[in-house]
Amino acid sequence: MFGMIGIVLTFATVFGGYILAGGKLGVILHSLPYEMMMIGGAALGSFLLSNETSVIKQSLGGIGRSLKGPKWRESDLQDVLCLLFQLLRIARANPIELESHVEDPENSPIFQAFPRILADGHAVTLITDTLRSASLNYDDPYQVEEMLSQRINLMNEEALHAPHALQNMADALPALGIVAAVLGVIKTMSAIDQPPEVLGKMIGGALVGTFLGVFLAYALVAPFAQRLQAVTKQDQSFYDVIKSVLVAGLHQHATNLCVEVGRQTAPEHVRPSFGDVENALRDLKRAS
Repeated sequence: MFGMIGIVLTFATVFGGYILAGGKLGVILHSLPYEMMMIGGAALGSFLLSNETSVIKQSLGGIGRSLKGPKWRESDLQDVLCLLFQLLRIARANPIELESHVEDPENSPIFQAFPRILADGHAVTLITDTLRSASLNYDDPYQVEEMLSQRINLMNEEALHAPHALQNMADALPALGIVAAVLGVIKTMSAIDQPPEVLGKMIGGALVGTFLGVFLAYALVAPFAQRLQAVTKQDQSFYDVIKSVLVAGLHQHATNLCVEVGRQTAPEHVRPSFGDVENALRDLKRAS
């Protein structure tokens, strides 16, 4: 919502101010298709050249994702805490029963109760692999914590490739705008025998390239990259919550305390309240 408002506000104030100051859109509109072809084509070509297919797909999807916002909400964090609470209770009460949930999470009634979490492969494998390792007596909390940290760091690094790629494009756009402007100047110099009014329009058209490169870089692409990076980092914090609960469980803390450790790890603006989590856990205990 705010993203679309920001885009509309940017265009309205920039071009509205230009028109109110007496500027004529005709010069810009006349040169825009050619300048956009040169700048946009060069930017897209260099983007394709410098990134892998997976990063290109993530970047294209990231534009919509940056407008939509983070995937994980406060309710999802509460759900994953409830899910881990049930799994840790089973792990301590009956490790054999846990095996069916870990080996086949798609058919586990515990996982099925939280479809958004079940649909996320990273979250499911992070939970099941850790609990499976614990069941194999690989239960040194410090080793497991290091293993989880390395795994999550790798996930974070891969997830941030897309915003970094978009930021690199934003950094290149002003220079590509200068390239288009220089080509416009070359065209103008080849027509130096024309009257001043003709040369003025040609020079104005050449400067549109500089304007377009700077405008696209700092008003559109860079904000998209920064927003996507913020959204990605917030979504990745979801896995830090999972890690905190699992590591606390391996330290043999009380199950409720493990859940509270995970709750405290969540970012403050999406952290479920202590009372909401307690009520949700109480409902789970009654249902079981």
